[in-house]
Amino acid sequence: MIEKMEAFLKDGLTDVEEAVRKAAAAEIVPRFRQLAAHEIVEKHGPHDLVTVADRRAEEHLTESLGRLLPGSVVVGEEAVHADPSTYAELRGDAPVWIVDPVDGTRQFVHGDPGFCTLVALALRGELLASWTYAPALDEMAVAVRGGGARLNGDVLTAGSPADGVPLEVATSHPDFTTDAQKRALLGLQVPGVNARPCGSAGLEYLAIARGELDAIAFSWENAWDHAAGLLLVAEAGGSQRTLEGVPFRLAGGNALPFSAARDEVTLDRVLGLLSAGA
Repeated sequence: MIEKMEAFLKDGLTDVEEAVRKAAAAEIVPRFRQLAAHEIVEKHGPHDLVTVADRRAEEHLTESLGRLLPGSVVVGEEAVHADPSTYAELRGDAPVWIVDPVDGTRQFVHGDPGFCTLVALALRGELLASWTYAPALDEMAVAVRGGGARLNGDVLTAGSPADGVPLEVATSHPDFTTDAQKRALLGLQVPGVNARPCGSAGLEYLAIARGELDAIAFSWENAWDHAAGLLLVAEAGGSQRTLEGVPFRLAGGNALPFSAARDEVTLDRVLGLLSAGA
């Protein structure tokens, strides 16, 4: 299996990128700013939406990605919503495609271009490659484990925050946090930190990788929201850990909130503030 995956990572990356672009072109872009009311459904509340574009794009990607890598499985947001047992594939031995067809559905529904399609490839809990595609912004970020991160072909380097400048941190929206998580996130309400609710998680990770955002502090752990971005940040030189001080686990069971940041110093500072708040 290792040899098979190494061969795929050497020869199949552009095929995956093309599959992601085709799914977006066929199912997402034509519906941007064209959705009818009946094509939008609330899953768990007004901030948790799904559209026909989400469902169709995930179906498109499930078929095309499975064809590119025979024997692989797909863990997609909408499939897991329909059958939660599907999430257990993250603990199996088969290569896993982790798919969020429209990350930032709320933005998509409101005609905001700040949404993206997220795809990551993992094996036994280890991230191997990821694709973050923002079709309305014409941005494609690709990361390969040990091979760096690129945005539209240009190398991404997260760098470090400038001395004496407040940290810019994106956080979970308060509507999606427990009381304990709210207390932890309140630890970021200190001088020298500008904390704000996040938009599309995938694009927030991309902002870290390109050095435009210093860190995130998130209190939910659905793999499709984080897998692609965590590898992107790592390959751009950034770091990530949970409140327990260990790397984020794709299959769950993480101490939350967790953080990813441009560098170790920033990560330590953010986690220290979260721990103090908790």
